[in-house]
Amino acid sequence: MGFAWGPGDILVYETLYKAKGASSSGSSLIHEVRKDEDIYSPILRKLFNESHHIFVGLQTVGEDVPSKNKKPQFVSISKNYRSVIRACMEELQQLAVLTKDAEAATRLGNQVSILLAIELIWNLCEVLFIDAAPAGSLLLHLLDWVRLHKADVDEKTREVLQSESPAEHHNYWDVVVSYVLQGRVEEARQMLVKQANLHPAARGMFKLMDKLLSKMPFYNPRSTQTLTEFDVIWRHWHEEVDRCLQDNSFSSNQHLEFICKILLGDEDSLLECKDLLGTWYHFLVTRLLFCHPTVKPTDLHYYAQSCMTMFLDSRSVSEPLDSILLASFEFDIHQVIKDCSIVLNNWWFVAHLTDLLDHCKLLQSHNLHFGSNLREFLLLEYASGLFTHHRYVLQLGVIILSIYNQHPYNLVFGSLPWITLTTAQSLRRSENICKIMATRALRNNRLGSALSWSIRAKDAAFATLISERFLQDYSTRGTFSDLDLIDNLGPSMLLSNRLTFLGKYREFHRLYGQKHFSKAAKLLLSLMTAKIAPQSFWMTLLTDALPLLEQKEVISPHALSSCSKSAHQSLWDVLVV
Repeated sequence: MGFAWGPGDILVYETLYKAKGASSSGSSLIHEVRKDEDIYSPILRKLFNESHHIFVGLQTVGEDVPSKNKKPQFVSISKNYRSVIRACMEELQQLAVLTKDAEAATRLGNQVSILLAIELIWNLCEVLFIDAAPAGSLLLHLLDWVRLHKADVDEKTREVLQSESPAEHHNYWDVVVSYVLQGRVEEARQMLVKQANLHPAARGMFKLMDKLLSKMPFYNPRSTQTLTEFDVIWRHWHEEVDRCLQDNSFSSNQHLEFICKILLGDEDSLLECKDLLGTWYHFLVTRLLFCHPTVKPTDLHYYAQSCMTMFLDSRSVSEPLDSILLASFEFDIHQVIKDCSIVLNNWWFVAHLTDLLDHCKLLQSHNLHFGSNLREFLLLEYASGLFTHHRYVLQLGVIILSIYNQHPYNLVFGSLPWITLTTAQSLRRSENICKIMATRALRNNRLGSALSWSIRAKDAAFATLISERFLQDYSTRGTFSDLDLIDNLGPSMLLSNRLTFLGKYREFHRLYGQKHFSKAAKLLLSLMTAKIAPQSFWMTLLTDALPLLEQKEVISPHALSSCSKSAHQSLWDVLVV
């Protein structure tokens, strides 16, 4: 057996010899061994292509701006990367369901599992390293992380609510407990109302549990409340829950008593929920929620290690993903990158994550023994995998140019002789490419990607068209897709009126979800009177106003009087229609 290196591949050939020399008959068979199979997958090619413009945008972030001032940009870029990963993963999941080929379904399922792990790790790195959330806010981010990656409770909820008697469904209490474990107390309270209505005699007990859940404090980083003040309030609430358990307030209902123990952070009760928690890191976040809500980033590693030990059976072997997440909680960035490089089957993830972390100035102290730093090494490894496919010539050139800033021209381009000056010049002519990519993404119903490309191309008309599609989808499904992208539009939303409306309407929903009803009402009124909403959406805006009318104080008289007479007339015209 012999081999020869090709451009990114290895050519393996058979050598047939007899005892006295070469064989006179037969011919050697040549096999091509590809070291990065993912670049040949049509859907994963979309991941590479659609994340490429995010990579290019990251290289343009100004070096003269202090890193602290650039943190919102880096967080936004990280969320855009995750949005692309999730969109690709959802497309793979759909294909896996539709395919009738068992082998193809298995292959697609494996790719989905890899992308799930990649998005899980990236999201945690975003929380711990890029956003660097402090004590108080840290738990809120970790709760969002768990909720995003443990969505089976929502599927169970739909199943329960669609049944004839939700309160008697066999999964009813699993749903309630799952909501509590994720800190989704409002949803848990709504579900408990159904059980209270079914048992009028126990309504007082359910009312007491509702009171405890409603009073459960959550830290608000935007308020004037200090972390110490929050800790005092949380301890008072914790003591109240403990009194209810000690005086047997829920002794006649085992389910409510069990929930009360969870609220106290009772370890035995939490470990009884292994099937609902699913993973040790979900157990970690739940334990922090009910025992250590003001945990500091520096203490995370201690709780992470103890939770993993408690949750995993002594006979079970930890998976590579467990080691990577544990290294993240230990703030060992280089170990995370090293383990991901070994475990994952391509260089895309480690190259792009390392590039982002390097821009955040988190890898400055780490140089490799052979003179290159970690970012350059991983980007070149990723680029070498692109050699084997002609579709990636443009991307390869951009990656090399991004490294060129710190390397002599002959070192970078000398190692890649077929990248010519023409290719380098063509990289600057990107607007037409962006428009083409936006059109292709729209044809494939990938609205988030299409909107990203149209914004980059500064194509107002196309951005308006895609914004209309987003609004149509919302009217049909009642939810927005690609929230990470819409939530981080920033000044880009000014590209067109319809895009501005999309961004601001999503901001209204966010304010309403955060219970900032006064601000939400003012924004909704502005959307009604600004005349940028499509006429087909007027009734939706009016419907959104109904819950606000039920609030005690929706909007101040001063704010209402600030609206011009013509604006009020426009609103009246909407109401008449």
